[in-house]
Amino acid sequence: MDQQTYNYEKIAKAIEFIVANAKEQPSLFDVAEEVSISQFHFQRVFTEWAGVSPKKFLQYITAGYLKDKIRESSNLVELAESAGLSSQSRVYDHFMAIEAVTPQEFKTSGKGLEISYGFHKTPFGDCFLAVTERGICAMAFVDEATRDDQLIQLAKKWHYASISPDQNITENYIGRIFQPEKKSLEKLPLLVQGTNFQLKVWEALLSIPKGAVTTYQQIAQSIGNPGAVRAVGTAVGDNPIAYLIPCHRVIRKEGVLGEYRWGSLRKKALIGWEAARHNEE
Repeated sequence: MDQQTYNYEKIAKAIEFIVANAKEQPSLFDVAEEVSISQFHFQRVFTEWAGVSPKKFLQYITAGYLKDKIRESSNLVELAESAGLSSQSRVYDHFMAIEAVTPQEFKTSGKGLEISYGFHKTPFGDCFLAVTERGICAMAFVDEATRDDQLIQLAKKWHYASISPDQNITENYIGRIFQPEKKSLEKLPLLVQGTNFQLKVWEALLSIPKGAVTTYQQIAQSIGNPGAVRAVGTAVGDNPIAYLIPCHRVIRKEGVLGEYRWGSLRKKALIGWEAARHNEE
């Protein structure tokens, strides 16, 4: 197991323990003992990953904090505009462009497209990434049990495309995704298959800045279809590009994080990690 995977697994286990025992306010010693490493090493690893202490991190995933963030995001358009280009890290939120395949391409399941894929380490565990010359067409968090499933799903969705492994191509994208401040701010293009309704929902997700959260109801209102909350939930769950189309930033109106296609614990890690970086800037 490489160091990044080892660190994330320890951090994920720590987050799970902290959340489960939040009322008891576990000490640094308690958490470090739970993940079987020294207090000093755990504090260093967690702070390097999250940018804040474990105790501070917990604040960012509590219902009270998240309810306040929901109130701030009542208007997604205003929220996106207020984020603006006021800091270098937030610039990245505005540098993704989503493109839908044409109706003919949808019908022919990607005929003529060449897709390269790879598996990579990220701050949130392993991920699967697939790209074309026109942009990223699939991204998912994986483990040993689900790696093959992603290839099967990709081949099913892009049935007539030419699909082949190429870690060199996908590695370049991984750097731009998870360390945008060190890479070019050239737009990251996303290529998706979806209905008009799904595209509206996914575009609405792109307007949620890092450090913010919203609800299914607010997404439905932002696309002009306030009665379609259930359909919005389905479209959010069908998101084909994890992290970049940030479906993890959609939570329940009660401030509860809820389920996540790639694991509820990973959702806690993603939201807390983004909130910490946003608030500590």
